Amino acid sequence: MSSKPSIHEGHRKRLKDRFCREGLDNFNEINVLELLLFYCVQRKDTNPIAHRLLDQFGSIAKVLDASREELLRVEGVTENVAVFLSLIREMSRYYMVKQSAVRKILDSTDACAKYLQPNFIGRSDEAVFVLCLDAKCQVICCKMVSQGTINSAPFPFRKVVELVINTKATSVVIAHNHPGGVAIPSQEDVRVTVSLAELMRNIDVVLVDHFIFEDDGDYVSLVQSNYFNPRTVGSVLRMGDGI
Repeated sequence: MSSKPSIHEGHRKRLKDRFCREGLDNFNEINVLELLLFYCVQRKDTNPIAHRLLDQFGSIAKVLDASREELLRVEGVTENVAVFLSLIREMSRYYMVKQSAVRKILDSTDACAKYLQPNFIGRSDEAVFVLCLDAKCQVICCKMVSQGTINSAPFPFRKVVELVINTKATSVVIAHNHPGGVAIPSQEDVRVTVSLAELMRNIDVVLVDHFIFEDDGDYVSLVQSNYFNPRTVGSVLRMGDGI
């Protein structure tokens, strides 16, 4: 004789059915976490784990931004749960990057920023990306060339030059993020920009712009903010000029 479904199985089905009908718009954060945990915690009430995660980190966004090590410190979180929750953030970034790749022609500051921004979703370390364009402003490639600590990432000039030469790009855009900070260029950011622009000029390639992204997706364009002018390569503006 078959046993009756447990109260937890009934709750899982109701929550899944509700998601299928309504999507996530009307879910609270506990329900969203419960639903996610269904797929890595088998035949067990996920509500207490969801509550402990939110109590520990404060929001579902901070839960998904937490490192695997931080997640494992929460009671009830197994290795499987920690890896699964970490995967959500990585999959979100992967999806956004692939989706943005549909926009092939980047002929404005806004278009470049929208294309580059998904690459920095959920990153806790500073990373540097190079976007290579052809003469029609079509994307040839976009690659991460450096990744560092939360405070800095070394800038690999040689790697960038090799990438640009190998892809036969006619113009490039560089971008990096300031994890946990504001997108205000440092003097070093400006110096690196001008130095790279001079290297690019030597191989007949134009450095179009340098973007700095914040955690929330806001950005600063060094060209728009008058920190850098591609037409006057070699002149470093004082911090704050033109703002």
